[in-house]
Amino acid sequence: MSGMDISGTPSLIALPTESTLLNGLSLKIYLVESKVGAIVCMLLALFLLGTFPAILTLLERRGRLPQHSYLDYTITNFLAAVFIAFTFGEIGKSTSEEPNFLTQLSQINLSDSSHDLLTLAYAGYDSTFALVDNENTFKSQGALRDNWPSVLFAMAGGVVLSLGNLCSQYAWAFVGISVTEVITSSITVVVGTTANYFLDDKINKAAILFPGVGCFLIAACLGSCVHASNVADNKAKLGNLPDDYKAAAADVSVSKETHPDIVGTEDPERGTSTADKAKFGSADFLIGLENRRAIKVFGKSTMIGLAITFFAGLCFSLFSPAFNLATNDQWDTLKDGVPHLTVYTAFFYFSVSCFVLAVILNVILLYHPVLNLPKSSIRAYLTDWNGRGWAFLAGLVCGFGNGLQFMGGQAAGYAAADAVQALPLVTTFWGILIFGEYRRSSRRTYGFLVSMLFMFIVAVAVLIASAGQRNE
Repeated sequence: MSGMDISGTPSLIALPTESTLLNGLSLKIYLVESKVGAIVCMLLALFLLGTFPAILTLLERRGRLPQHSYLDYTITNFLAAVFIAFTFGEIGKSTSEEPNFLTQLSQINLSDSSHDLLTLAYAGYDSTFALVDNENTFKSQGALRDNWPSVLFAMAGGVVLSLGNLCSQYAWAFVGISVTEVITSSITVVVGTTANYFLDDKINKAAILFPGVGCFLIAACLGSCVHASNVADNKAKLGNLPDDYKAAAADVSVSKETHPDIVGTEDPERGTSTADKAKFGSADFLIGLENRRAIKVFGKSTMIGLAITFFAGLCFSLFSPAFNLATNDQWDTLKDGVPHLTVYTAFFYFSVSCFVLAVILNVILLYHPVLNLPKSSIRAYLTDWNGRGWAFLAGLVCGFGNGLQFMGGQAAGYAAADAVQALPLVTTFWGILIFGEYRRSSRRTYGFLVSMLFMFIVAVAVLIASAGQRNE
């Protein structure tokens, strides 16, 4: 067919040359498919996901309300998912088997159905044939709208991750980022990795994977021992202080609305205020930190921190299997012919639910705070710019970390991708370097700490060694 064979009218859409153009741009949607690429994604995710807790902990120790920080964090965390979807998710040609982000978001297969309609419009078809073909086309489009089960799985994963991150903010204050991340990560591996192993049709090597899971479980037990020993050390340090000096830690109930400048003052980590010349780990440092931080922990049961930590770990253990179900449909919830959600589309829906729930819960917590935190308001949040840039950075770091974890998991199996739960190695480094955790502790505490980190390194190495490769 030439460009002038319909009543001498030039063609506006040169369909015969479309295949030529597409062959010239024969890009597929970008997906990580090799084991090496998956491991690179995991290592990058490991660093990013181990860094953002240190940033949020720093803000809490400087006196910024966790509700304010988490709202800021949530915004950029969602924007990171949008960026990934509109860049990696839009690379290459969209096909019926691998639709790109916008095509799948609209839930219409533009590559086939629209091509048929354009062909019919171009060719001058008779009415009977047009009606039959249009009916089949719309049936095809209707089938493509039936990916809601996968969408719900992705959004459920976002919900439990949002709850886990919210709980972690409070657990960091009670237990410290090192122990919190070890316990939550170990629970994630024990529960989540086992679930992912069976969901991924056992593509990971069980003889290697499950000994690694056992090592994570041992690391979690050692993490609890580290926390208990460190608490005993701190009590011993504070027990040597006069009663009137220890009472200074109790006089800290300050409202952010009545004293909005409290966040702008210097913090104990920088060696000022009541901890002016205090050394990391000393009693003076602990008193200064307690007076400065947003969440007051003195006098509260250590079981509160551990309970919050274990609940956060349970939430974290569920988000990866839910995301796995969203992208691979192991339970056959999709109808025949409906393409699976790509990792980018699933990550977008995942982040939407995470964002919405985080905003709702933190707005509620502004007016009804927990753990004796001062009340705040939306107005106070909007005007609180102290530390906002750091909170925005934490959201971006976490968002890109989650995206890289899912990209690696789709290629090498989500069970192996849980190797990013090595993030306590990174958070412990930041905890010791920035916050002085475990400084001037007892030999018993150091012994538990070294044993915990060693077992954790072994567990991560074994888990990575179990990586397989997904065969689509």
